[in-house]
This record gives sequence, structure tokens and C-alpha cells, in this order.
Amino acid sequence: MTYGTKLRERIAAPGTTPLIGVYDMYSASIAAQHYDGMFVSGFGFAASYYGLPDIGFIAWPDMMAFVQRLRGAFPGHHLLVDIDDGYVDPEVACHVVEGLERTGASGVVLEDQKRPRRCGHADGKQVLPLEEYLAKLEMVLATRRDLLVVARTDATDEDDILHRAETLAATDADVVLVDGVRSVDRIRRIRAVVGDKPLLFNQIAGGKSPRLSLGELADLGVDVAIYSTPCLFAAHEAMHSALAELRRTDGRLPEPRSDADGVGVRTATRLLERNIARSRGGRADTATPGPRDGTRRSAELEV
Repeated sequence: MTYGTKLRERIAAPGTTPLIGVYDMYSASIAAQHYDGMFVSGFGFAASYYGLPDIGFIAWPDMMAFVQRLRGAFPGHHLLVDIDDGYVDPEVACHVVEGLERTGASGVVLEDQKRPRRCGHADGKQVLPLEEYLAKLEMVLATRRDLLVVARTDATDEDDILHRAETLAATDADVVLVDGVRSVDRIRRIRAVVGDKPLLFNQIAGGKSPRLSLGELADLGVDVAIYSTPCLFAAHEAMHSALAELRRTDGRLPEPRSDADGVGVRTATRLLERNIARSRGGRADTATPGPRDGTRRSAELEV
């Protein structure tokens, strides 16, 4: 079974499938202990790899190389990849889709933004004419073999949102995403026009969308939820706190704690050794998906 088919079947199962945003191999290593699906976030990758905001700096070879490393370390996880607008040109978008599918990506998200692009929850977004985006989307759909494709719109006008969502649902895209949805009521209206097509919801801290649980999303008919930034923002806060404390103590590290109480060399090394085990076809002490929400129970998973 291919990676695209596996993710497609996971999304078709009851409940809302969570995909956790990862931005480097270490964040992915931690996320893999808790969830069976990852989202390669453009926001996180731009921040981590370039130290730049998510406004179009990502080069497709860098993204493809990152996904290749992820798939090598996590052969059993779902990997949904943000490819922005396909890196402008439709031919480039198709080339990237072919490469990502060979690498082992489960799916991609293709947006309809016009350059200069913005984070989906930022102000000032502009979208391509619908016909231009549909032409690019159709080329991508014709290029993929089994890769899951999420058609994303960044429209902000109410009527345009609903029109684009309905139009995207009528294509052969597997899933529809309207980014920056501002209310529960709007989610309901989008769900209604999308019909039977799976719907994806993007949750980002400090973003424009309401904070909803997986149970609440499932009740609204949302099939997939991507969490773009919890790992990135948690790392930001933890690193800032640790270095502020180091400065306060004149460079003296805190008292060593047991592995049960904190992270040290042994804990980190064990975490990374699991990636070697997975990549060599062995067993790693990851966990199996939970019954509804894609979280992972404390059991071993054959990978």
C-alpha cells in the first residue's frame, strides 16, 4: 500500500485526523512519540531553515531534501507537505510533486495565493484568479500517481471563500482546505458547500481561527486538522526560558536531573537512536494510533 493510500484511508476513518507540524528532524523525533502523522509546515520550515518569515523564501530543493530525511527516519508515519503555491510555476509544481512522491511523501498542500505570499493567518493575502489556480491544480493532479492532494484557498471575502471551496470540491483533489477560517459558523457553511469531500482545518497559535478540540472538529464534519506550530512555539518559549536562566546564573548549568524529570544527554541520545532503528527496518518504541484522534498509545509499532 502506498503512502498516499494509507493517508487517504486514515482520513476516511471516523473522527478528525491530527497532523502535527514539524520543522526539523528533532521536532519530528519528538512528535513521532505522540502522533502517527506529521505536517511539514511552511511556516516552521522557513523559520528553522532560513530564519525568515513565511512569505515565499522556501526553495523547493531544500523542502524535498528535508522530506527525504523525514521519510528515512519515519517510514511508518503519514507526511503531509506544504508546497505553498507550487513554487510559482506550474511545471515546477509538477516536478516537485513527482519528486516528493518518489521520496515517500503522503500528500501535498497546494494553495491559490498570489505572490508576494503570506502566512495563511496573516493580513494582506491575495489570491490568483480561480481559473489560473485550477489550471495549475489540474496539472498537479494529472502528474501525481497516488499522492494525496489538498486544494487550499486563501480567499478572504465570504462569497469568494464559499465559491472557491465549492469549486475545489468538484475537482479530483482529495481534500479541501480554507485557511484562516474565522468562526465556527463559517466552518459549517464551508462544510455545507464542500459536500462529501474531506475538509481540512488549520490550527495555529495566535492565528485567526477558533481553538477547537478534535471532538469539536469532528462534530463540525472536519476530517483533518493540521497543527502547524505547537512544536516551534514550544521550542521558542523553552529555549528563551533556559537561556534567560543561564544568563541569570552567570553561565552555571542547572543541577542535573534524572531522565524521568528532564532531558539530558542520555534521553536525547535514546530519542535519536530510535530513528536509526526505524530507518533500518527494526522496531522502535513508538506507539500505535489511538481509536479516534491519531494520538499514540504506549505500545510498539512495527515499522
